[in-house]
Formats: sequence, structure tokens, C-alpha cells
Amino acid sequence: MYSSGQPWLGDDQSVVSRMQKKFWKTKQVLIKVTRKKEDEHVVASDAELDAKLEVFHSIQATGSQLLKVIEKYQQALNELAQEENDFGLHLKVHAQQDGTQAGKMMKVTGIALCSAAGQRLALCSPLSRLQQEMATFTGWAVSDTLLTINQMEKARTEYRGALLWMKDVSQELDPDTCKQMEKFRKVQVEVRNTKSHFDKTKMDVCQKVDLLGASRCNLLSHSLAAYQTTLLHFWRKTAHLMSEIQAEFQEILPYTPTYLKPSKEHPPQGHVDQTDGENHT
Repeated sequence: MYSSGQPWLGDDQSVVSRMQKKFWKTKQVLIKVTRKKEDEHVVASDAELDAKLEVFHSIQATGSQLLKVIEKYQQALNELAQEENDFGLHLKVHAQQDGTQAGKMMKVTGIALCSAAGQRLALCSPLSRLQQEMATFTGWAVSDTLLTINQMEKARTEYRGALLWMKDVSQELDPDTCKQMEKFRKVQVEVRNTKSHFDKTKMDVCQKVDLLGASRCNLLSHSLAAYQTTLLHFWRKTAHLMSEIQAEFQEILPYTPTYLKPSKEHPPQGHVDQTDGENHT
């Protein structure tokens, strides 16, 4: 700017250039929001990046779903263990009032059910650890990757906006006009700069998504291995208890229920009512 307050010509050009850059960036945003068709070659060049983004969104969605499933599973385990323990206590109480073989069976079965309920609750420990690790993974790793993706999307919008700008300038380009050639070169510089920034953020996203997928696999492998070990221990011990009960009472004859038959001396109530109705008639 001159000392008299008059602006330099370069200052005016810089303001115009910034306004044009913002215009084409805004136009690119509108194209994306309205989902208008973009240049197929530009879209194809980002095919690998878009595939990585699909992987990320899958990791993000399934991670949230897994946290909800773990919470519901823990609630179901607690409720089942409570019902199982209550049933075992019920059998043991009634076994004290029954001195027959049936009472003995109820006592042993009740003890086994109470033991199984306690061991079932042991499954909640590895599940709680898995839930905590998944919550940390979602809160930190996924969020950090999402921040990088947002930065990349901003850079991609600026780059594609610059491409639109250069396409518009090239359609009106006259090689014999020095002013238009200068404008075209400035737009080329803008395209190179935005592409360089976009390529850097694009590489960051691809690397982070790959690392995110590998980290989740390691997390699930480690946590689910502990859960699987606890689950196998639970089923082996419970199956052993039930097998002992079966072997102990193998020789006891099965109980066959008997049903009371209606007496033939007195007709059914419905028949009596029908007879009475006929007499009244």
C-alpha cells in the first residue's frame, strides 16, 4: 500500500484471488452436499482412499454396536445367575423337608445350581475388561482417526475446488493474452499447493485406518481369549457337576405320575345341570 493510503495493485489481485478461491471451494461443498455428479477421473483417483473410509466407518459402527451388546449380555448373565441361584436355594430349602430320595436329589441339584450361578458370574470379569478396552479404543483411537479424516476432507474440498477453478479458467484461456496466461499460472500454483496438502492428509488417513484395524484385531484377540478360557472352565465344571448327579441317581427309578379318574357313581356336573333343565321343562 502506498504512503498516501492507495492500495497496491498486487493487494487488489490478492483479495480477488482469495475471493475466487473461496467461491470455488464453496461451489465444491455444494456439489458434495447436493450429491451432484463429479468428474469420474477425479473420483476414480480417490478410490483407494474411499475404500479406507468405508473400513473406518465399519470399525466405528461395529465398535459402538459391540459396546451395546456387551452391556446387554452382562445384564442377561446377572439375571440368569440370579434366577439360577434362587432356584438352587428353593430346592435346598424343600429338600430339608423331604427325607426321601427325591429330597436328596433336590439337595444335590440345588447345591450344583448355586455353584453354577457363582461360576457364571465369573464371566462378567473378562467381559467388563473387554468393555473398558473397547470404550477406550472408541474414545481415543477412533476419535483421533476421525479428526484426521475431517482434516483430509477439508483438504480434498479445497483441492477439488481448485480443480474446478482451473477448469473454468482453461475454458476461457487465450494463449495470446498475457493477462489470462498469468491468471492460469496462478491457478495452477493453487492446484499444486492444495494437491500437495491433500496428498499428505490422504496418506495420514490411510496409515491411521490400517493401524486402527490392526489395533482392533489385537484388542479383540487378547480380550476374547480370556473370555473364552473362562467360558470353557465354566462349562467343564458345570458339566462335571451335572454328570456326578446323574451318576449318583442313575439307579433310582424314574417317577411316574398317576392321575385320578372321575368316579362313575356321580355324573359330571354338566350332565346334572342338563338333567335338571329337562325336569323343569
